Amino acid sequence: MYKYCQGTMHQMEVAITSIIGMMDALTDEDLTKRPTPSKHSIGELLSHIALICRADDLIAGGAGQEEMTAFYSSKTFRSLVDIRKELLHNFHSLKEGTAALTDEMLTEEMTSYWGVTYTRFEWQVEIVAHLYHHRGQLHAMLVHCIDRDPQVRLFE
Repeated sequence: MYKYCQGTMHQMEVAITSIIGMMDALTDEDLTKRPTPSKHSIGELLSHIALICRADDLIAGGAGQEEMTAFYSSKTFRSLVDIRKELLHNFHSLKEGTAALTDEMLTEEMTSYWGVTYTRFEWQVEIVAHLYHHRGQLHAMLVHCIDRDPQVRLFE
């Protein structure tokens, strides 16, 4: 794996480790809590987070809207154990797939079904940003909405 990809994978791992740390402060009953009525529940947010590595990699590989809709609708989680298992599986799969990419493949431009074009490496950076974004949302939900500080380090 190229050195710069090792860096993006490391940052994903930092995010995932802290997300799992936050999950450790929760119970399955917390998954249904919806701090803002018109927004996602804690469980819905965690389910989305669990799919980011796989979903964004599919998009980076050229998956269309129909394929992504089918992917998302095929995944439902009922417990923190299931969410954690999916999150780790999708990260490890992404890491293995990234290790197989050549420099030429990493600089290849890929266009999403909604029209944004990034190199495959930029898609890796986007996945890091996506994980950190939702990790911040989760942390804010726990601390400010359900008064539960998970006491996890968010950065190294």
